[in-house]
Amino acid sequence: MDTDNNLIRGTLRGSRTDADALVSRYYDEIYVFSYRQLGDKDEAMDMTQDIFIAVLGSLKGYDKRKSSFRTWLYRIATNKIIDWRRKSRPVIVPLDELELPSDFDKRLEQSAFLSEIENAVAETDAETQQIFRLHLYGGYAFPEIAAMLHRPESAVKSRYYRLLKQFRKEFGDDKDTHAES
Repeated sequence: MDTDNNLIRGTLRGSRTDADALVSRYYDEIYVFSYRQLGDKDEAMDMTQDIFIAVLGSLKGYDKRKSSFRTWLYRIATNKIIDWRRKSRPVIVPLDELELPSDFDKRLEQSAFLSEIENAVAETDAETQQIFRLHLYGGYAFPEIAAMLHRPESAVKSRYYRLLKQFRKEFGDDKDTHAES
């Protein structure tokens, strides 16, 4: 089995087979990473393609001494999703044009809340967004994120928990809201 570094060397020498193998190795997990954040299959597929185009285009800049290829790939993926979030504008469809399922109200509330959270995350600096997205959507532990970002683990945790505290303050704690109902 070829290692990432062998595939990278082959890709840089012009081997389409090695480039395809490198993309195939990580395609599914990057698609899932994108889908968890975008919530739409087509957008996730487009995003995954954009991510790999960016990765292959900047492969010459990859330095295996600084991080693993997977870490470098996720850094690019996170940045592409952050950029997409900054540029995207939601398409508004009138409610009377939609077929509404029976649990629509509850789903609408959840969707609206998740949209508010995403908007709040998008307002933070890029590094805080990376930490949040890598932890929540990528499933990375704080030590892994710290290694990816070349930051102390305590700084990574601090940013993450500071963001959660901001969310609790801004959106209220579920316990308080439900206690009054």
